[in-house]
Amino acid sequence: MPTYKAPLRDMRFVLHELLGVEELSRLPGYEEATADLVDSVLDEGARLAEEVLAPLNRGGDEEGCRFENGAVATPAGFRQAYDTFAAGGWTSLACDPDYGGQGLPQTVNLAFVEMICSANLSFGTYPGLSHGAYNAIHLHGSDALKQLYLPKLVSGEWSGTMCLTEPQCGTDLGLIKTKAEPSGDGSYRISGTKIFISAGEHDLTDNILHLVLARLPDAPQGTRGISLFLVPKYLPKPDGTPGPRNGVACGGIETKMGIHGSATCVMNFDGATGWLVGRPNKGMSAMFTMMNTARLAVGIQGLGLAELAYQGARDYARERLQGRALAGPREPEKPADPIIVHPDVRRMLLTMRACNEAARALAYWVGMEIDISLRHPDPERRQEADDFVALMTPIVKSFFTDYGFEAANLGVQVWGGHGYIRDNGMEQIVRDARIAQLYEGANGIQALDLVGRKMGQGTGRLLRRFFHPVSALLETESADPKMAELALPLMKAFARLQQSTAWLAQQGLKDPEEAGAAANDYLRFFALVALGFMWLRMARIATDRLDAGTNEPEFYQAKLAVAKFYMTRILPQHSSLAAAMTSGKAPIMELAEAQY
Repeated sequence: MPTYKAPLRDMRFVLHELLGVEELSRLPGYEEATADLVDSVLDEGARLAEEVLAPLNRGGDEEGCRFENGAVATPAGFRQAYDTFAAGGWTSLACDPDYGGQGLPQTVNLAFVEMICSANLSFGTYPGLSHGAYNAIHLHGSDALKQLYLPKLVSGEWSGTMCLTEPQCGTDLGLIKTKAEPSGDGSYRISGTKIFISAGEHDLTDNILHLVLARLPDAPQGTRGISLFLVPKYLPKPDGTPGPRNGVACGGIETKMGIHGSATCVMNFDGATGWLVGRPNKGMSAMFTMMNTARLAVGIQGLGLAELAYQGARDYARERLQGRALAGPREPEKPADPIIVHPDVRRMLLTMRACNEAARALAYWVGMEIDISLRHPDPERRQEADDFVALMTPIVKSFFTDYGFEAANLGVQVWGGHGYIRDNGMEQIVRDARIAQLYEGANGIQALDLVGRKMGQGTGRLLRRFFHPVSALLETESADPKMAELALPLMKAFARLQQSTAWLAQQGLKDPEEAGAAANDYLRFFALVALGFMWLRMARIATDRLDAGTNEPEFYQAKLAVAKFYMTRILPQHSSLAAAMTSGKAPIMELAEAQY
C-alpha cells in the first residue's frame, strides 16, 4: 500500500500564504483560530491520519464489514481507531461550543477531512456522515432535539446517517414511499425501506441517529410532500443513555466494488419512532443542508485519493529502474534509470500534481467562504459568500471526483503491471475512488444543477461571484511581463468560458435538452478555468517570494513549474470542451431509443 504522508507544506501554503486563514480569527466566534492553532491542528491531524488510520486501510479493504444476525462488525482495528478519534476531539472540531464543540472554522475541518480521505476513506465515512447529521439538526432541529442529540454527536458517542434512497428512487426523491404516521404525542411512526445507507449499522458507537425522508398522510405529491425525521436506533432514556431498541433494523449490507470497510446498508423501518426535523413537507430543504455538506466532503474524497495516488506513483517512479533516459543515461552506475526520467511518466505525475494542488486551493477557498457565510457581521458579505459556495458545490463534487478517479488510474499506469496487482495497493485506490462519482448525486446531476439552477439564479448573480474576481486578477497579471506567460492562456480560456456561458443561457431558454446535452462539458470547462485561476494566484505568490529572496527556493520554483504545466498542457482542454458543448444536442438526441 502506498505510504501516506500528509502534504503539510502545501496545505500551509494554501491556508496561510494564499488564503490568509488567520483572517478568520477576526470573525465572531473564531477568535481562537490563530495561525499557530491551525498549524497545531494540522500537525496532530497528520499524525492521526498517518499513524492510526492509514495502517488500517489495507486490512479494512481485505476484511471488509461483516453482517451477522442483524448486526454489522467493522474491520479489525476500526473500533479502537474510532475511540482514539473521538477521544482526541476530532468529531467536535468544527461544531458549536454550546453543544461541546471546539468551534473551529470549517476551513480547518476541510483540511483535516482531506487527510482522513487519503489515509482511510472507508473509516472516514462514519464520522463524515455524523457531521452531516449534526449540521442538519443544528440548523433545522427543535431546541429539544438539539439539547438531547447534538452533544452525543459532537462527542462522537453517537453517530448519524442520512436515509434518502429507496429501491424505486435514487435521484428522483419525489418517488419516495416511506410513510410517517402521527402518534399523537408529538412523535411519528416511520415505515419503509431505505437502501445504500452508508454507516447505517455498525459497531463503532452506542447509538445511531438516522435522518429519514418520509411522507406525512395527505402530503403533496413529489418533493413538495417530503418531510425529514430523526429516528434513533435506540430510544434515549430520561438520563440520555440508550434505552429500548427502536423499530429500525439493518436488513443486509452490500457487497461492492470498493470502500469495503464502510458498511452500505439496507435499512428497514417498521413503525419506528421518529421526530420531525424542521417543518412538515419541507424535508428537502432541511436534507439539502446535509447533502450540500456531504457533496463538498465527497469532492474532498476525490482530492484525498488523488493525493494518495500521486504519492504512491511518485515514490515508485523514483525507485523503479527501467530503460534509459532518451537524452542519455541519467544514472550510468545503475543497470537502468528510474522511470521518472521518462517524459510520459512525468506527464502523468505532473497531471496528478497540477490538479491536486489547484483543487486543494479551490477547496480551501470554498471552505473560507463557508466560514464567512456563517460568521461575517455584514449580511451582504455573508450573502456573497453563500452564493459562491452554492455555485462551487457541484463543481467541487463533480470535477474533483472525476479527476480523482482519473488520477487513481494514472497512478496504476505509472506502476505498470505491478499497479494491477492487489498486493501493491494502487488498484484499491481506483476501486475506492469510483463511488465518489456516484453517491450524493451522480456527477451528471451535479452538471445539471450547475446549468439548470446555479447558472441562472439571480439573473447570473452566482456566476458573478466567480467571474468578477477572475476578471480583476487577469487585468492585473496580464499587464505584468513576469506573469503574462501564465495569465494569457487563462485569459483566453476565461473569455471562451464567458462566451460559452452566454451561448448556453440562450440555448437553454429555448430548449432544456440543449442545456442538458452541454452540461457535463460546461462543468468541466468551468472547473478547468477555476483551477487555472488558483494557479495564477499561487504563481504570483511564488514569484513574489522568489523575487524577495526565500530560504525555500525549490518549493516556489516547483510551484511555477507546475503552474506552467497546467496552463500549457491541461487548461487547453477547454477548446475541445467548448467545441463539443456548442455542437448542440443533435449528435446526442437524434438517435432513437430503439436504435441503441
